[in-house]
Amino acid sequence: MSPSATPKSPPSLSTISENGENHLRTFFVLHSALPRKPEQKSPAPGKTRRKVDLSPASPKPSEKPEPDLSNEEDDRLYEQLRIEAFDLVWSKIETAIKGILRQINISFFNEIHHWVCESFDTIRSSTTHGFPGMKQPYHLATDYICKQIFTALIFTKNIEFVDDLLTFEELGVHLKAQGCHVANLSSIDFSVKNGIGGCLRSLLRQLVAVTPDAADISILAAWYGERENCDNPMVIIIDDMERCSGTILAEFIMLLSEWTIKIPIILITGVATTIDAPTKLLPSNALQCLQPCKFMLSSPTERMDAIIRDILVKPCCGFGVGHEVAIFLRNYFLKHDGTVTSFIRALKIACIKHFSMEPLSFLGQGEIGDNSQVFWKKKCEMLPEVMLKHAFGLPSCQREEFNEMTVDSLACGLSELRRLQRNWSSVVMCLYEVGKFHKMHLLDIFCEAINPALCNSRASDYFLGGRKDLMPSSVDQGCHDGECSGLTKGSFIFQVARKVRDLPMGSLPQLFKIWAKHTEEMAEINHKVKELQSAMRYEEDGKSLKHKGLDSRERSTSRCRLNVEKGTPSVKERAAMLIECMVRDYLKPMEVTPFHEIVCFKHVAILQSALIGDPRRTIQVDLLKSYTYLQCSCCSKGGSVLLPSTHDTSIMYNLAQEHGDLINLHDWYQSFKATVSSNPKSKQKMQQSPMSKKRKATSVPMELDEASIQGRFCRAVTELQITGLLRMPSKRRPDYVQRVAFGL
Repeated sequence: MSPSATPKSPPSLSTISENGENHLRTFFVLHSALPRKPEQKSPAPGKTRRKVDLSPASPKPSEKPEPDLSNEEDDRLYEQLRIEAFDLVWSKIETAIKGILRQINISFFNEIHHWVCESFDTIRSSTTHGFPGMKQPYHLATDYICKQIFTALIFTKNIEFVDDLLTFEELGVHLKAQGCHVANLSSIDFSVKNGIGGCLRSLLRQLVAVTPDAADISILAAWYGERENCDNPMVIIIDDMERCSGTILAEFIMLLSEWTIKIPIILITGVATTIDAPTKLLPSNALQCLQPCKFMLSSPTERMDAIIRDILVKPCCGFGVGHEVAIFLRNYFLKHDGTVTSFIRALKIACIKHFSMEPLSFLGQGEIGDNSQVFWKKKCEMLPEVMLKHAFGLPSCQREEFNEMTVDSLACGLSELRRLQRNWSSVVMCLYEVGKFHKMHLLDIFCEAINPALCNSRASDYFLGGRKDLMPSSVDQGCHDGECSGLTKGSFIFQVARKVRDLPMGSLPQLFKIWAKHTEEMAEINHKVKELQSAMRYEEDGKSLKHKGLDSRERSTSRCRLNVEKGTPSVKERAAMLIECMVRDYLKPMEVTPFHEIVCFKHVAILQSALIGDPRRTIQVDLLKSYTYLQCSCCSKGGSVLLPSTHDTSIMYNLAQEHGDLINLHDWYQSFKATVSSNPKSKQKMQQSPMSKKRKATSVPMELDEASIQGRFCRAVTELQITGLLRMPSKRRPDYVQRVAFGL
């Protein structure tokens, strides 16, 4: 609606003039035109009027427009279903990510707590009778050793500290649960502006629950000297030492060192860069007061691998990404200094875009529950005919031949998609278990395993090789090193297939045990893994014959077992052949499966635009069709006709489309005045005139006074200038404003 129609609109300029401010100029650029030379009345021959259509009606080739559903009620219903599905899916993803990061940190938190307890015991044992200073009002440490503070330097291995803020908060919660007195201080508390008093006040506010006017550490000493407080360690956590002011932090450390006996404080601080960061930040006298102990936090890559494993590899949330999107997310993660927070934000935007673009995306939540077949059957039966046609009209379904385009076919197709994804997930996890021995990352293996082009090359090479089964005789056919599986030499999957043969024998039993767990739903592969476990035990029994003296009967039995396996490949060779078999037969990416568009987001251009942003174009589109953004029913009735109820800035920008690079302020104002002063009927008659002819002032009686219209005009021009769409008048041309943006 128009700002003038709202009760919060500013008072008109006529009201201000009635209050005595009669010398205010209503609009300084509206004045009589200066006399011009005759040749300046006509525009320059090279100037032409431009009107740019910024309506997003022509999507990019990579974008897939939603089908035009005829029933408006169905539109609202399925839009609500998609919103509910997104809330369910993303809440599950977000909960899983928090659980993953918490599980990674739990062992680290236990290690820190063990060190805190040992440090506290060391401080208490420094005196034979507990804390003799407790009986004295202001006991200060004089011994050099007693003045040292036990300090844990936690190296986060991350330039950006945004990922570690939650880690230090959870560390404080964990230590509090173990009975410690904990205070979390940020780098803001150690700023030059706040001084030493700022960190002391924050310390007292968290521990003593008071905020005195004059910060005094003796208040903290008196509180800790109470009987119920003195038996537990006091821990101060600083999330990032390098963001603190070195002078304030050094003064704070020197102050605490004087009270180490009275207040046995243990310091925990984060270090983001190198091990010599404290020596660069603090002076030598402050460093001498610290007794440091180094701890290493899990790297961002380790956290990323855990998130990829439980969110994108395991099909449990009803949402996935295509190969191009996965590559973009990996590059986005690496370019942002390896921050998990940036990756999660990009993943959430991809999830939002998927559920807003794909009409059938609400069916993806069927993967979350156990009764997925029942869920899909029920939901598919409720689909209208146009939705069913859209499902079988997806690009992935054009490559397949369906006998009947029915509800049962759609439900069975989604079930098959889920089954193939589970098999693909099992193979990727088996590959990753081998890659971990050689420090390979799951993110790299995932981006390669999801590539549909590699799947096509593997399939073609497989059929040319004619390798149908994993039999011992296949070794004689020359199928080594991934030749029959179509693996690209130098790829991560190819390296994993080769590295199986290089694994030490001692690591194979544990590897086969993990493989058996990952392949529980793949009966054929699971059976072959158990055969490998049996063969491994036979080889171990054969080696034990050389070291143990057995009787003739036991020796003959063991020799019989070895003779059975004589002439067969070794266990390592069979394991390598098995991993090649899994890659060839079961590593089928999602993008080559029918109906994958329902759960897979592939529009990398849309994700990139959403992350990087195109604010100028977005502002222009919103201004041209403000009623769609504001969801105004009265303004949308006019269609292409501007109504007086439209927002003033939107009216101004729509009228600006009739001009070229330069806009005459007088003509612009008269058009704006005619728009906001006319009723819809007279407005429609005015719009029927050719746009090339300038609008003339009509004799329609105006309900608004001149000053109010000029004030609204002035405010709209200022808003367009602030958004960067206009350049204000210059001294050379005081009656014209210049358009800056014409669309991108």
